[in-house]
Amino acid sequence: MKIAILTSGILPVPAVQGGAVENLVDFYLDYNDRHQLHDITVYSVWHPDVQKHPAMKSSVNHYRYFKVNGWWAKLQKKIYLKTHGGEEYYHYVIEYFFHQALKHIRRQHYDLIILENRPGYALKLKDNTTAKMVVHLHNDLLNSKTRQASDIYDASARIITISDFIKSKVQTIKDDDHKTKTVLNGINLTAFTQSSAIDRQALGFSDDDFVVVFSGRVNKEKGVLELVEAMNLLQAHTHIKLLVIGSSFYGNAQGEDDFTRTLKEKAAPLQDRIVFTGFIPYSRMPSYLRMADIAALPSTWEEPLGLTCIESMACGLPVITTMQGGIPETVTSDCGILLTADEQLANKLAAAILDLYHHPEKRKQMAEAALQRSQLFDKDTFARQFFEALEA
Repeated sequence: MKIAILTSGILPVPAVQGGAVENLVDFYLDYNDRHQLHDITVYSVWHPDVQKHPAMKSSVNHYRYFKVNGWWAKLQKKIYLKTHGGEEYYHYVIEYFFHQALKHIRRQHYDLIILENRPGYALKLKDNTTAKMVVHLHNDLLNSKTRQASDIYDASARIITISDFIKSKVQTIKDDDHKTKTVLNGINLTAFTQSSAIDRQALGFSDDDFVVVFSGRVNKEKGVLELVEAMNLLQAHTHIKLLVIGSSFYGNAQGEDDFTRTLKEKAAPLQDRIVFTGFIPYSRMPSYLRMADIAALPSTWEEPLGLTCIESMACGLPVITTMQGGIPETVTSDCGILLTADEQLANKLAAAILDLYHHPEKRKQMAEAALQRSQLFDKDTFARQFFEALEA
């Protein structure tokens, strides 16, 4: 098939600036390149680092870029806002990217167009192409309360969701839904299972310490505040320590907001028993995870799936987490402890950490189960199932 991919209009593909969605696109593009399945054109925002990326050498994956930064692009975006203001479904910056891509798409013939986490694109595309549209949903962006939900649903030939949790949200639009299919996300298992652990001493931990690791965005929804409160409840257990990997939602490792300040105030009594790394490049994450004893990822919001849980399991870590959103589709009771995210979460976290601290054999069994379960989320399995869903 001849396929087009419309990316989010925020980060580039290949994922030279990171991004969970962009990394997943890279996975199935790499699979397509190796197996020569389809002729694919990717519409993406421009970044200078894409020029030297190995993906540019593919004979079946093609990339068409649009510059959305710089003085000329900023001027063009302002002009677009003046001439199209009030018509946009998304923010005008995203709509400007889509407008540029649409001009090229109109001149092409595609069998299929994949909309990466932008279901609203379908509203304009349906009148400008004969291609079938597939919405690939990574978040809860299409449900009965979504603006023009029925129109988007009707315009889509297939809706692929990253979890049954997201699928259930789509199905609030139509009871007899037959378009939506779940394809669970994947990760680069090799990177997480075969990396060596960073030296504990470099982070201020000793070999005798019991290290709990948190990874992800450091914000209220990820439950990190409750985790710090749990550590305060465990002050008598001096060998239990916490490693917090990550920074704010916007990737700013140095900036502070009210939440960050509150977090630091809560952590102050524990002094060197909590280590905040700030932003760590994704390529180095496996080394940091593998030096820990367990992972604690107590999200308080409805996680679409929970990639950080999968990454921790791939490093052989038992996972303490919550039953939020799609997380139970990744972590089971064999490989972790699932908690209810309520006002008692900090107490429950403290109890769960102590449970695993005092029972090394249970911890070992969970670690083995976690590593085994992580094999279900291999990036090639994801890519194969994704392409199968396109043709179903």
